[in-house]
Amino acid sequence: MVRKWLERRYAASRLDQAAADRRGYDARDDFDKAAAEEWACRALKDADCIEDQNTLAARLKALIAQDDYPATGLYDDVRFERHVRTYLRKLARMTKANEGFDKFLRHQ
Repeated sequence: MVRKWLERRYAASRLDQAAADRRGYDARDDFDKAAAEEWACRALKDADCIEDQNTLAARLKALIAQDDYPATGLYDDVRFERHVRTYLRKLARMTKANEGFDKFLRHQ
């Protein structure tokens, strides 16, 4: 279920980036948020760690502790890294509580 949720969130973040890109200058923060969500989902969706709750929690902890998150085409690197950490913390809370992965709607 977690893998399916990550794949759907990855696809939704790609669509959100495209929509923010079309809106232009005023949607820079939305673009960086969507790029952060895409980065986090891409880092986890094909990993073997999502089969077990404890290994997923450990992987999320390691990603949060990471110093930088390499990505290109961003508007603001600092803002992007802040959004990545925020999104990873959200995933860590969801993993700890083991809830929220059943919500497959595009907008959450």
